[in-house]
Amino acid sequence: MARSSEVPTFRHEALAVVFKITRFQGPELTVLAWKRPRDPYQGAWALPSGPVLEGETIGACVARNLATKVALSEIAHLEQLETRSEPDRDPFQRTIATAYLGLVPSTADPQLPENAAWIRAGKLPTMAFDHASLVESAMQRLEHKLSYSNIGFGLAPTEFTLAELRDIYRAVLGYDVSVTNLQRVLKRRGQLEPTGRTAPAGEGGGRPAALYRFTRQSLQITDPFAAFRPGARTS
Repeated sequence: MARSSEVPTFRHEALAVVFKITRFQGPELTVLAWKRPRDPYQGAWALPSGPVLEGETIGACVARNLATKVALSEIAHLEQLETRSEPDRDPFQRTIATAYLGLVPSTADPQLPENAAWIRAGKLPTMAFDHASLVESAMQRLEHKLSYSNIGFGLAPTEFTLAELRDIYRAVLGYDVSVTNLQRVLKRRGQLEPTGRTAPAGEGGGRPAALYRFTRQSLQITDPFAAFRPGARTS
C-alpha cells in the first residue's frame, strides 16, 4: 500500500520541570523558568523546552536545552515525567511535548540568563501553554517518590544535617516533618549514613550537629509498598 502524502507530521519538543530548594523567607521548592520574549504568551513564564532534533533522543534534547538556554548542567537526577498531546496545547502549531522531571542540589548556584529564574513552585505566576499543570504533575511525582525512594538525594547537598534534610522534605511536602521520625525512617530504609563529621557551630553556639549523606547518589526504590499503605496520601 502506497504511503499517503497527507500523513501529518507534528513538532515534538522536550520540556524540563527542574526543581531546587531555594531560600526566600525560608526553604521553598522552586522551579526553573524563563520569560518568553515572543508570542504566543509573550511575557509569560515558561519551562525550558526545545524541539527534538533529527537523530537526537528526547533525553539528550532536554540536557542540551538546559545547558544552552539556561546554562544548567549540574542536574543530580533526571527522569521522564509524561507526554502531552492535546491538539490545542500550542496555539501556534500542533506540538507534542514530552516532559522530564529534574532535580538540582540546594547548594548549586548556576549562572542563569537575565530572563530566567527560580520561581516558587507553590505560587506560580502566569505561565505559558500547559506548563503550570506540568509543574503540578511533577510536584505530585516528587512528593509520592519521597515516600518510597531515596529521591531526596537530588535536592540535598552532598553532606547535610538532619535539620537541613527536614527542611527539604518540608518544602516538598508542604507540612512539618519531625527530625526524629525522618531519621528513623530513612535509616531503617538504608538511605542515610553518618559522615563522622559535624557542621560548623552556629552563632548561638551549642553542640555541633552531625553531618549525614545519602548512601546512594542515584535513584533507588527503598520501600515499594509505602504508597499503598492505609492512610497514605493519594491524588
